Amino acid sequence: MPDSFLATEFWVAVLQIIMIDIVLSGDNAVVIALACRNLPAEQRRKGILWGVAGAIGLRVVLTMLAALVLNLPWLKLVGGLLLLWIGVKLLVPDDGEGHDISPSGHLWGAVRTIIVADFVMSLDNVIAVAGASHGNLFLLLFGLLVSIPLIIWSSQIILHLMERWPVVVVIGAGLLGWVAGAMVWSDPGIASWISHLPAWVGTAVAAASAVLVVVAGKWLERRSLRQRDVVVE
Repeated sequence: MPDSFLATEFWVAVLQIIMIDIVLSGDNAVVIALACRNLPAEQRRKGILWGVAGAIGLRVVLTMLAALVLNLPWLKLVGGLLLLWIGVKLLVPDDGEGHDISPSGHLWGAVRTIIVADFVMSLDNVIAVAGASHGNLFLLLFGLLVSIPLIIWSSQIILHLMERWPVVVVIGAGLLGWVAGAMVWSDPGIASWISHLPAWVGTAVAAASAVLVVVAGKWLERRSLRQRDVVVE
């Protein structure tokens, strides 16, 4: 067992990974349902299981690669800025057109659809989880192993909770902002510029990033709703 397993920082990072996965993986349940809805009843469960297994395997590999690559100079800076935008978009209502997912009438077609759709939709998840793991592959795998069953077994409940209590989404967006700020601050490319600064400055940057994401996201949400009202009138 790694020495860090009992450290508070380890479990805080695990909780961050679980929260990120919950907030950013809600749409995956919808994709799975859409891809398998035309399958015969006896094949539907197989399609879901094989599709989810393939998507999870692909996501784990991509996230591990991202965690390794993010240790290179300047990539954390770029990933952090991208994650800021992802957090803001999380708070902005979508266009209501739904997912462009074509259902398949045979098992392996549905499995392929689930894996491809999950790959396309998982960029935000991969970047966020890789950032929260701080390059620790054990922490990365542990967090994913804990969160994946939670998402699979309770995805519909999670979607319902996010719809009933929108504050869950706001908290998730703020967490993405926090992780983004921490990623930017820990980029090796800027280490020589900030090495003389006290540690609390990094925490302040992460907190400011979280506030920025929530404020910007809420402002864009209100603007989007006003524009919709104008179109309806």
